[in-house]
Amino acid sequence: MFKIQLIAILALFFLPFGLKAQSDEAQVKVIIEQLFDGVRAKNTEMIAASFSSDAIMQTIAPVESGFQVNNGSVSDFVNRIGGTPIETNLDERILEYEIKIDGPMATAWTPYEFYVNGDFSHCGVNSFQLVKLAEGWKIVYIIDTRRKEPCAN
Repeated sequence: MFKIQLIAILALFFLPFGLKAQSDEAQVKVIIEQLFDGVRAKNTEMIAASFSSDAIMQTIAPVESGFQVNNGSVSDFVNRIGGTPIETNLDERILEYEIKIDGPMATAWTPYEFYVNGDFSHCGVNSFQLVKLAEGWKIVYIIDTRRKEPCAN
């Protein structure tokens, strides 16, 4: 009987730590999903709310000599999505999430496929860095790759 009580007490002690980690991981995923739901809806407020005020956006693009890093800004991205014609359907499909968390910092590795009006456009991987600020998890940095093929991530 004592062993069962001891196991129950230990389980109750460690349970909050497991729930906290799951809760933070779920919250990180929600922010990333909010970003792409906002893109699909062309909801600029939803998109902007996913990022910290000083977030950095970069894309790795192929060039003749190899690759280069292109810098962008959240405000340009938000304006570009907001200015997309209403009849244009943008759909970034996250294929899986690999999320790692250490206290107030998280990283998420998300292979994706991107479609425009239902037609395949490109694929790649997003690498998100997030920080848990007073208002919750926010994206502070994103870098992605883009390619037509091979798309098996």
